[in-house]
Amino acid sequence: MWLGVASQDKMEIRSCLPKLMLAQHKAMPFFIRNKLCKVIVDIGRQDWPMFYHDFFTNTLQLIQSPAMAPLGLVLLKTTSEELASPREDLSVARKDELRKLLLEQIPTVLGLLTGILETIWDKHSVTAATPPPSPTSGESAELLGSLLQGPQYSKLLSQPMPALDADSEDLCSLSLECLAHLFSWIPLSINITPSLLASIFHFARFGCDLCVKPETTPSIYSSSNGEHAPPANGGGQPRHQNGVSGQMDRSRLGVLAMTCVNELVSKNCVPLEFEDYLLRMFQQTFFLLQRLTRENNTHTVKSRLQELDESYVEKFTDFLRLFVSVHLRRIESNDQFPVVEFLALLFKYTFNQPTHEGYFGCLDIWSIFLDYLTTKIKSRLADRDSVLNRYKDALVLLLTEVLNRIQFRYNQAQLEELDDETLDDDQQTEWQRYLRQSLEVVAKVMELLPSHAFSTLFPVLQEDLDVYLGLQQFIISSGTSRRLNITAENDCRRLHCALRDLSSLLQAAGRLAEYFIGDVFATRFNDALAVVERLVEVTCYGSQVSLYDLETAVPSVLKPDLIDVHAQSLAALQAYSHWLAQFYSELQRQNQSRFISLVTSTMDATAPLITSKIPERLLLSACHLMVSMATTVRPVFLVTLPALQNIFNFITEKQTLRLPQEAHMLVCRALSNMLLLPWPNLPESEQQWQTRSRSHASLLGSLTQHYCLLRGTANQPPHRLDLSNTKAMLHQTLPVLRDIVDSISGESTKSRQICYHSLQESVQVSLELFPVFIQQPDVTDEMLSFFLTLFQGLRVQMGVSFTGQIIHTFLSMFTREQLATSILQEGSAGCRVVEKFLKILQVVVQEPGQAFKPFLPSIICLCMEQVYPVVAERSSPDVKAEMFELLYQVLHHNWRYFFKTSVLASVHRGLSEEAMENEAHFSAAMQAFGQSFLQPDIHIFKQNLSYLESLNSKHKLYHRKLFRTSMLFHFINVLFQVLLHKSHDLLQEEIALAVYNMASVDFDSFYSAFMPEFLNGCHGVDSNQRTVLACNFNFERDLPSFTQSVHRLINDLRYYRLCNSSLPTGTVKL
Repeated sequence: MWLGVASQDKMEIRSCLPKLMLAQHKAMPFFIRNKLCKVIVDIGRQDWPMFYHDFFTNTLQLIQSPAMAPLGLVLLKTTSEELASPREDLSVARKDELRKLLLEQIPTVLGLLTGILETIWDKHSVTAATPPPSPTSGESAELLGSLLQGPQYSKLLSQPMPALDADSEDLCSLSLECLAHLFSWIPLSINITPSLLASIFHFARFGCDLCVKPETTPSIYSSSNGEHAPPANGGGQPRHQNGVSGQMDRSRLGVLAMTCVNELVSKNCVPLEFEDYLLRMFQQTFFLLQRLTRENNTHTVKSRLQELDESYVEKFTDFLRLFVSVHLRRIESNDQFPVVEFLALLFKYTFNQPTHEGYFGCLDIWSIFLDYLTTKIKSRLADRDSVLNRYKDALVLLLTEVLNRIQFRYNQAQLEELDDETLDDDQQTEWQRYLRQSLEVVAKVMELLPSHAFSTLFPVLQEDLDVYLGLQQFIISSGTSRRLNITAENDCRRLHCALRDLSSLLQAAGRLAEYFIGDVFATRFNDALAVVERLVEVTCYGSQVSLYDLETAVPSVLKPDLIDVHAQSLAALQAYSHWLAQFYSELQRQNQSRFISLVTSTMDATAPLITSKIPERLLLSACHLMVSMATTVRPVFLVTLPALQNIFNFITEKQTLRLPQEAHMLVCRALSNMLLLPWPNLPESEQQWQTRSRSHASLLGSLTQHYCLLRGTANQPPHRLDLSNTKAMLHQTLPVLRDIVDSISGESTKSRQICYHSLQESVQVSLELFPVFIQQPDVTDEMLSFFLTLFQGLRVQMGVSFTGQIIHTFLSMFTREQLATSILQEGSAGCRVVEKFLKILQVVVQEPGQAFKPFLPSIICLCMEQVYPVVAERSSPDVKAEMFELLYQVLHHNWRYFFKTSVLASVHRGLSEEAMENEAHFSAAMQAFGQSFLQPDIHIFKQNLSYLESLNSKHKLYHRKLFRTSMLFHFINVLFQVLLHKSHDLLQEEIALAVYNMASVDFDSFYSAFMPEFLNGCHGVDSNQRTVLACNFNFERDLPSFTQSVHRLINDLRYYRLCNSSLPTGTVKL
């Protein structure tokens, strides 16, 4: 390390290295030159200005020398990188000093860089000759006049692009790279002058020029890491061998210029004096946007964007996103910035994007704008109409175009390129992502302009529905088979496109359902009714005609299309279940014939699809619709409909024709909810609970008939059991019962009582079977999932006695050996069994009252004596997380198990004299929490730190006498050590907050006792350094200052250790 080098040697090195670089930089390989620059800057980082006073002056002089300017710029960028945000090998004081020194030099540096850019531009600009008029100059004159301040400014930016030589391009690239890095950390101020901004925008125009797309090539120069550099003399090929390479480099200038612009625009804190500059910058950027979106005789907008450098288009999209998300609120009301015209340009830019990713990026920008507009309108209801009218035309255009872009009739070529098979990280295909993002924009416009959105979407939907409904006339039946008599290739292609469009528009109709309910129900009733009636008609038609079962000329294409449309019509109708529920509520005690007709037709369309012969995609859509009707709409008459009676009979009687598991669970949930959930707007006396209870018991009796017969096998020896059939029965039945319980866990007491009454026998059977399968982790996992759901939803209905019996059975079954065996198989079913068991105990210890308090000692012992010893030194993250949550719930919900003091006694005597019980259990739990902070698992660390903070905020944990006197400083010490070792750096702020909360219990003791003890125990620092550290740790009591002191202490302590460890043995430290 530089600190350990002798002073005389330092002087010689500081003198020799710059001389060597100046003499040899042209002959050096670029990576050697870059490393040499880095070494010189590193020396400056340590010694400037005290021992290396001309470090920065030398750099500035090099930049001002035409021959040495490239080298000076490389040094400047390296200096910005290394000194503005230095690593931890400097003290905080030195870091602050360097930043201050650099900021003092910024006006000079920016002036030099401005001069370089201006000089090169002026030198190569063709200002004498008047350029011929552009073919499109007329169309843009008015727009430019409103965007730019004055015609002379417009003329300046419209000048033809200069032809730069290779050296000038290299110099400009380096200057822009330096500016981009400087802008990343310097504050916005008047040092960033209008002439500098104008120069940057001059070079940003290079990206607007059509060019051959570059291949991936190294950048011309780099600062320090050797990734990019100029070729040394004789060390590489000439850079400009032809026009293509020149175009590539010029487009790179545009990319670098836009990077500079984006660094400025990304800053949210804008000083008042900089706002005019900001406005000017936006005006200049939108001149570029106008250039990007202009058409002429040889290029359309899309072909122009397609031929530009992709990186430039990406940077420009990034700029637009930053402008809309960060600065639109500042600029919108400024008369000198025409927002509507900007939206027109953004519209052209969006819908001429050459790539899908580019289009997605632009849709994001529109979504941000629509969110901004929605928020603005909600906060200014008085002038809502005037705000909306200003943007109405733009929104209508946007809606129309986005809808067109999801339809094959308008956009077939692009849509056919989308992948609809490969799933991304969000488990959606490229097509699904395209459709989802488009529909989100449609929905946001719908929220702002509901009537326009509906009048735009519904007629288009009607057109495609007419095609679909007209297919019946082309069906030909012969014997048992039916086929669609559309065979011509062109007709099949048109039908395929129409069906794909219909599927998309049905999804759009479903997505808009939320905008017809709530306060606007009455005003938009007719529109919603028209949609729902049409959807009911379509679903009935699909089920009656059974289009999913047709033979077609192109079965691999048309059959999936027909199934998809049918499924989407059911899904769209399901989306309107909340509207139907509100319709039902508004109609209570009135003529309900229209509503009854809609529900009856819906169920008539759904029931024929609930069979095992139906394609699963369609079957699941029908099941989900049925669940929504039973759970959300809840009409009284639903259970009496013949269609529902048929489904009831199918599920309870035809066990051999069982549906796929997911569909079976959904249908059982729907039938159960139909009988359990209270009917809306009816008094308790009219709920017919007795009849419904009998029906529910009958339903569950049929579903669990074979399962309950297993009770007789519970006492048989294992070798006589038919394990495979028993397991299959368990895996079939318990998930269904679990789903039924889960779906009513938040409902009324009466619903849960009926549910538990129907389930009682199954619960008893499960408890008796549990010991039989304790060695079968896959079965135990399923059984514990069932019991966990019971405890979460029905523990009150189960009663204290039976709940206690279940807990006792579990505690006796899970011996230490059984738990250890399960936990050691990480990621296995055995591990999941232990997690579920701990989750059940979490529910138990949260229960208020005294009923389950007798189990607390056993639960704590299980945690601390059986589970904790096994997981303490192993990763086992899932089991650990559940165990610590159980400990937290024990402490949080059973605080008086440890601290008996009443509130009144606390007021009189204070927390220092509180009565403590079960101290050993409390201390063991705290020790486990403390030990977890020494483990590498950051998720457990974060979870447990939040638990301690929660216990402190709710129960004053840190103030309790036992914690304060024997644990507090240990915890602070552990957290300090974690910060020192940087093992959990992502949690720096959370750790500092916890340290503050602990220290604030007694600041005087913290500063007078803990800090000296902590510093004296720190290895690797001497007494003088300890004194400096102690002096720099200010006696602050507010959170921001205290946190700053903690971070300073940690940084400087690490710095001193680093310095001391690098000194040669025997060095005398002053």
